[in-house]
Amino acid sequence: TQKIGALAIEDSAYYQEINTRIIALREVLTRNLISLGWQVLPSRANFIFAGKPGISGEEVYQQLKQQGILVRYFHTDGIKDFVRITIGTEEEIETFLEKVKELFH
Repeated sequence: TQKIGALAIEDSAYYQEINTRIIALREVLTRNLISLGWQVLPSRANFIFAGKPGISGEEVYQQLKQQGILVRYFHTDGIKDFVRITIGTEEEIETFLEKVKELFH
């Protein structure tokens, strides 16, 4: 995995393309969740922390899991009202948002 990562970094055009895609999808996901009434913490990573006010992070995690959508939940002070959502493909983000609208809107 480290060798593949090193090769990807050496190919600066590929590395920039991937970074640009992740940033764009992260912004799309953030805007959509905010428009649905979610709180999204600022992020410069390949994931975001988001939570729906009035619903625990654990409940969000469990309901999404039952629908086949996997996010991370941490029972840790400061972030237990949030789930960690990894930025995937455009199709994965669309599927995630559809399920969020069904379950929590």
